[in-house]
Amino acid sequence: MDKIVVKGGNSLSGELEVSSAKNSYLPILAGAILCSGEVILHKYPKYDDVLNMIGILENLGGKSKVQGSSLILDMTCLNGFEIPSNLASLTRSSIFSLGSILGRFKYAKVAYPGGCEIGARPIDLHIKGLEALNVKVIDRRGYLTCDGRNMRGGDVHLDFPSVGATENVMMAGVLTKGRTRIFNAAKEPEIVDLQNFLNKAGAKIRGAGTTTIVIDGVEKLGSVEYTPISDRIITGTYIIATSMCGGDVTLTNTRPDHLQALISKLDNSCCKIKVKGDRIRVISSGRHKSINKIETMPYPGFPTDLQPQIMALEAISNGTSVIVENLFETRFKHVSELVKMGAQILTEGRSAVIKGVEKLYGAEVAATDLRGGAGLVLAGLVADGYTVVSNIGQIKRGYESIETDLKKLGADIRKVEFL
Repeated sequence: MDKIVVKGGNSLSGELEVSSAKNSYLPILAGAILCSGEVILHKYPKYDDVLNMIGILENLGGKSKVQGSSLILDMTCLNGFEIPSNLASLTRSSIFSLGSILGRFKYAKVAYPGGCEIGARPIDLHIKGLEALNVKVIDRRGYLTCDGRNMRGGDVHLDFPSVGATENVMMAGVLTKGRTRIFNAAKEPEIVDLQNFLNKAGAKIRGAGTTTIVIDGVEKLGSVEYTPISDRIITGTYIIATSMCGGDVTLTNTRPDHLQALISKLDNSCCKIKVKGDRIRVISSGRHKSINKIETMPYPGFPTDLQPQIMALEAISNGTSVIVENLFETRFKHVSELVKMGAQILTEGRSAVIKGVEKLYGAEVAATDLRGGAGLVLAGLVADGYTVVSNIGQIKRGYESIETDLKKLGADIRKVEFL
């Protein structure tokens, strides 16, 4: 079993290019199912979740190959409409394929998805959205079986702006006759990216990034070449890491406009942040004052995927901070691991109170989920002594090589194999 070993105490400096967004690449891969031709995606990131999604496409009859930094998919001869449990269990993003499989074949059978155990994340919003398009859904024995032979455009009112449900209904509507409208849609940048990809392939979608998305059905999508956006969560992770460790780091291939909720909290309070084009420079020195309150919210609010990382920052800041997790009810599993390192954190329900300490101490900890694991690595960067993070398969789902990136910036970090 691989583990990450971190020796704390080094400042960070240098320049690093941020890779493509996991949360864009995954739904775009699902959207490729709708394309009756060749799909070329540039800046291909080898996250485990992306690799697992490619496996799902190949199971449906697609073909894939890598040329340089590009992923090339041949989607002309898809011959399957089922995602079995052994594939669906590897990534929650398998559920995104439901709408696109329905759109192409008018029938789908998809096992319940896996992924991080950070809350219920019910799929009832997905089901309700598809039923609004006249899809018959049977939920039985761990599978969703969907009959879309009588699919038609319709109005979908989401009770909550779910990213996954928004993307699923978008893809279901692309090859469906009539007009589909999604109200109370999620507004994340990755949804805009999916819209741009699908439109370049021939879809007719507008409104992504707002609360109302309109899809006018088309007969088919063709070949497409596309470059997905960069990963705002990885960018945010390394901004926070620099703020914690001190130093001077420039991140390239970024989208600063996608990170205003984080930048506004850190700039001139925890560090200096300078933005120019797609470059973000972070300059930090000394222990910072705590941020009074942080609440996770749907975009453009503070992202839940940066909550564990900023909790690690608050654990060593001067003062007391309160973090309220509004999106996932069990996304504090990393707290007990941070406490092993000397953090002073109390949780009650969806709230955590963090009293900053001057020093954390190296310990053996385990990544409980993807972003929680990243938060533990960041804590290890500033801890006294060695921190050993196990279960790093969780981290690899969304960071191609977090240890390689941080080592380039000067961290004393490595991946080792333990028997």
